[in-house]
Amino acid sequence: MIVRFAGGPLAGIKLETTDAPWFGDWLTVGDADWALYVPVHRDPATGVVLAEVRVAVPRRP
Repeated sequence: MIVRFAGGPLAGIKLETTDAPWFGDWLTVGDADWALYVPVHRDPATGVVLAEVRVAVPRRP
């Protein structure tokens, strides 16, 4: 399964996961803020999931 991220610190990044369903997760990249991504659309033809940021939490220093 491929997850494409919209918004937040992972905007524009593509993630390949296992074939198991993906229900969302808290994710970050490097020193960026943490963000909760949730799936909002799954393309039935390709299986690609679009995930949008719901909440962003600043990283603690």
